[in-house]
Amino acid sequence: MSKQPRVLVCGPASWNQIIELERLPDPQPQQLVARNAWHTVGGTSAGKALHLSSLGVSTALFASIGEDQSGNKLREVLVSAGLDLHLVPSETTEQHVNLMSQGQRISIYVATPSAASNADVEAVVARMSEADLAVIDLSELGLRLIERMGKSAIPLWVDLHDYDGMTEFHQPFLGAAAVVFMNDDATDDPWELLGTCLNRGPELAICTLGPRGAMAMDRHGQRWKVAAREVAVVDTNGAGDAFMAGFLAAYLRAESVQECLEAASDSAAVALSSRHLHPIIEKLI
Repeated sequence: MSKQPRVLVCGPASWNQIIELERLPDPQPQQLVARNAWHTVGGTSAGKALHLSSLGVSTALFASIGEDQSGNKLREVLVSAGLDLHLVPSETTEQHVNLMSQGQRISIYVATPSAASNADVEAVVARMSEADLAVIDLSELGLRLIERMGKSAIPLWVDLHDYDGMTEFHQPFLGAAAVVFMNDDATDDPWELLGTCLNRGPELAICTLGPRGAMAMDRHGQRWKVAAREVAVVDTNGAGDAFMAGFLAAYLRAESVQECLEAASDSAAVALSSRHLHPIIEKLI
């Protein structure tokens, strides 16, 4: 029996409050009444790890989490969900308040993690040698890992989120990645954006288009597209992370790019149908 590929995911995990509004507020003093509100797990890396694990991928999550009240809640839920969780010590746990309306979001960062020590960064780098593939998410910790690793011995997958093709912070991540994901929020021409990314090193680039589906292109110029699944949308938080996890799980099964896109769309629909990053969280909070 062949060894199951092991994936390391490193980056943000947070404890969030979601507030659902009739409309997002204008920039002026006012009183609003929430339609709904709840606390839940957040963070792009937590979302990817939850979906990868649920899809049967051997996954280890490395995240900066403090020993505060939010950190205790976050750790309890992630471990109860069955994640192989590894803590990068932090003075505080990341917290957001997300204002949501009709799929649109305003994220307010209430707390951010403290910088990891050099020893903690080295410890994560050492653990990466045990993995077959690593997902390094945008964060200060992720940037330090990429700078420390140089040319990685294992493939790196990176989620560039709303990359516009120019932002400086994204460049080291883009240059180190074998595969990149992004959304079309900051571009009017997704194909051009994918081509720009591929010219800087990756082998494959994928762009999500919200309700219009997603597209992919490789460095040889071959293109693929997929339609979004029809689903009753409950909450849009984490749909992109679920999409990437579904794509990666199919990739590890040696499926074609088109099949990976189809699997990714199925995974995104799972996230969209839940008010949490993954439905399993509903049972744990």
